[in-house]
Amino acid sequence: MKLVLRYPLVAGTVLALLAVAVLLTSGQPVIARFAASGYALAVAAYLSLGMLRRLRQGHWGIDILAVTAIVSTVLVGEFIASMIIVLMLAGGTALEDYAAGRAKGELSALLARVPQTAHRERNAAGTGTSHNGTSPNDPANGATSPAENGAHEDVAATDVRVGDILLVKPGEVVPLDGVLLSDAGTFDESSLTGESLPVERSAGEGIMSGSVNGEAAVRMRVTAVMEDSQYSRIVALVKEASESRAPMVRLADRYAIPFTAFAYALGAIAWIVSGSPTRFAEVLVVATPCPLLIAAPVAFLGGMSQAAKSGIIVKYAGVLEQLGKVRTAAFDKTGTLTYGRPSLVAIVTANSMDQDELLRLAGSAEQYSSHVLAASVMEAATSRDLRFEAASEALEHATHGVRAVFDGREVVVGKPSFVAGYAPGVVETDLHSGQLAIYVGVGGVYVGALVMSDPLRAEARRTLAELSELGVTETVMLTGDALATAKHIAAEVGLTDVRAECLPPDKVEAVKSLKRRPVMMVGDGVNDAPVLAVADVGIAMGARGSTAAGESADVVIILDDLSKAAHAVRIGQRTVRVAMESIWIGIVLSVGLMLAAAAGYVPAIAGALSQELVDLATILNALRALSPGRHPAPPKGQAEASTSAITRTVLR
Repeated sequence: MKLVLRYPLVAGTVLALLAVAVLLTSGQPVIARFAASGYALAVAAYLSLGMLRRLRQGHWGIDILAVTAIVSTVLVGEFIASMIIVLMLAGGTALEDYAAGRAKGELSALLARVPQTAHRERNAAGTGTSHNGTSPNDPANGATSPAENGAHEDVAATDVRVGDILLVKPGEVVPLDGVLLSDAGTFDESSLTGESLPVERSAGEGIMSGSVNGEAAVRMRVTAVMEDSQYSRIVALVKEASESRAPMVRLADRYAIPFTAFAYALGAIAWIVSGSPTRFAEVLVVATPCPLLIAAPVAFLGGMSQAAKSGIIVKYAGVLEQLGKVRTAAFDKTGTLTYGRPSLVAIVTANSMDQDELLRLAGSAEQYSSHVLAASVMEAATSRDLRFEAASEALEHATHGVRAVFDGREVVVGKPSFVAGYAPGVVETDLHSGQLAIYVGVGGVYVGALVMSDPLRAEARRTLAELSELGVTETVMLTGDALATAKHIAAEVGLTDVRAECLPPDKVEAVKSLKRRPVMMVGDGVNDAPVLAVADVGIAMGARGSTAAGESADVVIILDDLSKAAHAVRIGQRTVRVAMESIWIGIVLSVGLMLAAAAGYVPAIAGALSQELVDLATILNALRALSPGRHPAPPKGQAEASTSAITRTVLR
């Protein structure tokens, strides 16, 4: 019954065909002809109304061929063929839905697994109580579940707040981001990271919403509410992506006018040469437009699903077209080409400043900065048990540094040119490969620098090499860092151009000025949001990147793996290639049948049935976009290093 309600035209046409068959076997050919012709013409009129609406909206459609084929077969007395055409058109919708369902399998699986409820500890709910470690009755320790004695309540996942303690039972989906409280746990993160093997987490480590708990129940403390949890962000992106259909219409429309014109011209020639209008109808029967209408949607949905399976969320189907044509790639440096987790390697002091005092003041000022380096400075100070001061005044100057005032004493931290504006006498520190320096001024006096090291990503060189193989000939670094540091990283990774000491507006202008289009921009921070939005394709490293960057980007990589940027380009190229192949398979087979029909070798009924085989061939080829295709595998060592890095750093 559900199928009948979902596809009423299919059900109605099947019943109409059965009725016509009964009339023919009962010796009522005239009634059968009028019944079939009337039904077919009614369907043609319905299709014409939809076609006219689309024409008024400026969309040329090739369903005019289907309407003409139905009308012409009715006029020449081929009423059975007209009914078959109607059935094939109606069945084409059902076939497209089935193929689209297959193509969207990975996207649908993510949407279907959204956690709805959570098991919250009653004494933890809303109290903000801090819980560490496991309780004596922790089910992870093999004891009786607290849920059995009423210690837990089932609540909507949207009602859970940061700090609440949850119980996650064996085999359940982790509902929100959090920190593991039980001694250990095993989680299946394959739907998020693509890592097929379960990963083990110990107490204090982060666990991801959307991962599946192993065989033992565990306790966790929530660190993000539902709308801010990683899985919810992914689901929102997937939902947006699954509703996008932009390039599919364009690809069909691109071939609509010439294909329609050819079909009419060939049918007219066949009619003139043969002297029979039936020949015109037979040509149009095999020129029905299902291959053009179905091939592109299935291929693009398949490409988006394949990308999601690889940890790449493509927001709009049209982005795949752009990815397939990318010729220039621009990259942020910190957190994109490098790991973005710099560590302190040396403290250089000046003007009698103590090292710990310099680090303490720098950390105090960096509390008020959103830059990725600020967290590293604060972490270094905390590791030495240095206490931060509260500022009476603080202002961050994006990509340059931060200025703060503590008890009337001004502290500036950042680039040498920025610090020199407040504390003259800055002396730039000699740096080794892969190092960078953060300069500090206190009370108008330059007091030293913090030397940090942020290593290049293990997969960075391989990513650039793959992009080159894919036809991306120009690669650019856009960074706010000093030119010397930027040039060193660019030389190591093999970039063709460097733009250093860039403010966010500078990055935007740089991307606009690049000549070889389309331009792909890869970044991860808040400061990258404007340039990601203005690029032809913006790719956000979403595993640890900012929400702003993810919202501005067209593609979000949910793994901490730069090589996925090249993989996204590869998927885009393959998707467009499969879509075009499918369209041309449909066109070539249809043209072959049209020529045979014009020569009188394909009767109307046989043509209508053979056209369905063309549809099947087109769809089966379009479904190839679900597979990754063939491409060279990375060297074993690099692949292992990349997988290890993903497992360690995802969502940390």
